[in-house]
Amino acid sequence: MEPTHVCLTIPDSVDPTLLMGPSDAYLRRIEDSFEALVTVRGNQVAVTGPADVVDQVTSVFSRLIQLVEAGDTPSIADVEMVVGQTMRGAPSEASSYYDILLTYRGRAIRPKTVGQSRYVDAIRTHTITFGLGPAGTGKTYLAMAMAVAALKRREVARIVLARPVVEAGESLGFLPGTLQEKLDPYIRPLYDALFDMTDREKGNALIEQGVIEIAPLAFMRGRTLNDAFVILDEAQNTTPDQMKMFLTRLGFSSRFVITGDVTQRDLKGSSGVEVARKVLSGIDDIAFVDLDASDVVRHSLVAKIVDAYRQREGEPHGV
Repeated sequence: MEPTHVCLTIPDSVDPTLLMGPSDAYLRRIEDSFEALVTVRGNQVAVTGPADVVDQVTSVFSRLIQLVEAGDTPSIADVEMVVGQTMRGAPSEASSYYDILLTYRGRAIRPKTVGQSRYVDAIRTHTITFGLGPAGTGKTYLAMAMAVAALKRREVARIVLARPVVEAGESLGFLPGTLQEKLDPYIRPLYDALFDMTDREKGNALIEQGVIEIAPLAFMRGRTLNDAFVILDEAQNTTPDQMKMFLTRLGFSSRFVITGDVTQRDLKGSSGVEVARKVLSGIDDIAFVDLDASDVVRHSLVAKIVDAYRQREGEPHGV
């Protein structure tokens, strides 16, 4: 069979060196991943090989061009992500790759996969959104970005971040320090995401002022959360009663996002997330978005690990 030959033209608005990487490192990574010959001359990228492989390589370069045109400077991690998604056959076009937020360093945060785009769109258009899927799919990070953006636009007056505190072999009562110091290890991922988006000093000031509250799920009981963007992280570790308690905290002008991965549950018995899906599916203004290995935006090995465990355990694709 004759090899297929395709020539891709890089737009004048895109610097070819951004696509090829330092010392052509990105180009070599793409060539190593596909059995195709890639030749670059000026703004022309020539790809020769089997038709299906040529299509994949062309898709990789087209996606990288999209990233540059959107204002990003691709990194090797971005190249790894795009290559991995393409090799797995994941769709590369999302319905909306618009910026959610510019971090204090000037970096744009936006959905990078079709699933992430659906997730962000659901948060924008629903009062309660469940984002469910494996590690690395951006469930918590994108929810945090949407919360910070809503706070900056004055759509909400505060952000509330909650997690169930699940003890793994140690009792909180025996850990040293104050209650806050005992809770910090459980809520550290929320701090990490927050401080990646806003200056640490400003973030700490907002926490001290109560504009941003980070608390264990148990502290939500008896409250009504008005005018707030509320994120419940690690929700797979809630009981059905805890999930009901949390959802009924919803107040006026508020938005709830619940994230979790039911394959990483640390409690026995029914999960609050699974029961909520059965009870609440079909109710207007509540969305359930399932993310899967094709939405993983960490190291490409993470997606392979997720798929390997899913196949071993006979799980459906996603949640």
